[in-house]
Amino acid sequence: MSNEVIRRRITFYGWVQGVGFRYRAYHAAEAVGVTGWVKNNYNGSVTMEIQGTEDQIDRVIIAIEKGTYIRIENMECSTLPVDTDERSFRIK
Repeated sequence: MSNEVIRRRITFYGWVQGVGFRYRAYHAAEAVGVTGWVKNNYNGSVTMEIQGTEDQIDRVIIAIEKGTYIRIENMECSTLPVDTDERSFRIK
């Protein structure tokens, strides 16, 4: 596994609003040590920008998927430039 820090924007579709998705994402991100943010979208999806190693990002997504009522049906992912000034993960 690479220790290179990357930044991804991921939009999640499925049962992702009203089921504790953002709360679970926040706590998983804090536990793993990544930065970024997560927010609900008007169309029922959730968007997250997350910055860390590939392994850290994968661990956050796995933790989110373990949510009791969360069901991710599809994800759209893109790579973004790293934000070197970002220091925490937050819910928008």
